[in-house]
Order: sequence, then structure tokens, then C-alpha cells
Amino acid sequence: MQRRLLLGTPALLLGPRLSAATLGQRLSAGGHVLLMRHAEAPGVGDPPGFRLEDCSTQRNLSATGREQARAAGRWLRGQGVPRAQVWSSPWCRCLDTARLLDYGAVTVEPSLSSFFGDYERGPQQREALQAFVARLQGEPPGLLPVLVTHQVVISAYVGGGASSAEMVLVRVDRQGRPLDVSRYAPPAPG
Repeated sequence: MQRRLLLGTPALLLGPRLSAATLGQRLSAGGHVLLMRHAEAPGVGDPPGFRLEDCSTQRNLSATGREQARAAGRWLRGQGVPRAQVWSSPWCRCLDTARLLDYGAVTVEPSLSSFFGDYERGPQQREALQAFVARLQGEPPGLLPVLVTHQVVISAYVGGGASSAEMVLVRVDRQGRPLDVSRYAPPAPG
């Protein structure tokens, strides 16, 4: 199910499902980025003392999460996104989700990092992500932008969180500020 939210409105507006080519066309036309929350990783936050360089210390994707990520890649191709440039938070669950989309190389982007448990960083993180998105808007057309991140980052950027593997298409201005959002429920694994 696809839902559309106009930022600044008090309620989530339900809209019709977009045609298969529309998502890819909107990304191709520029002025949009696609954010995706990492796929299912049971639990909340990370264990005390986790280290980014050691996946065994973090909350990681479940088998269902790995299949969700693969299904999301297949779904995106069916929605008119045959090629993408994928950026990811450095957390292992995001990197694994990004790689399982199967679009090739994944680039770590610090502005997509989690700040769960350190909420004072929220405004700074939003500004950093907005600046990154603005830089993307200045790039020549080419690979379509897919950003894999965390619920807290999506919430800080667009004003609402996302469930595991949910995707959020964001129309942005040249300064990277979100103008409106279309949400896509996670595709069914299988």
C-alpha cells in the first residue's frame, strides 16, 4: 500500500497506488530521494558497548529481514528503478539491507547514521542529511538515489518514522528540504 503525506498537514492522507513506472520516473526526473528503513532486525537499539566495526556486537537482520531486503530490491526494479546508487548508514543492519537490494556497490554516508538514545543530535543529524540530499540534487542525472537508514533518521527528516523495510519517497527542494512524502509498505517476501 502506498500512502502520501504532504508535509505541514496534520493528517496522513491516503492516496491511490502509483503506477509501476511512476516511482522510477519520479526518481529519474530529479528532485526526489528514496529513503528506506533497514529490514527487520529484532529488538530495539543496539546492545550496550556495541561497535560499528564489529557486526557481532550490533542488532542484525533476521532471516526474514534478509528476505525483506531482497524482496525490496525486486520490488524496486518492478517499480521502474532498474539502476540505483545506494547509500547506507554504517550500521551493519543498514549495510546488509543495502547490499541485499542488489544494486552493486554501496557507499557509507554518515548523515544516515542512527542517533537512537542520543536524541539531542536529532536537529544536527537532520541538517547533515538535508545538506547531503542538497548535494545529490546538484549531481548530474544518472543512478537513482536510494538511502538506507534508521527509523529515527527518517522521523527527524520527514516528521514520521517508518516500519522495517518501509520506503519513503521524498520530494525535495534544491536545499534538500522535504516538501512531501509518499510511503511504500514493505513488499512481501517471497
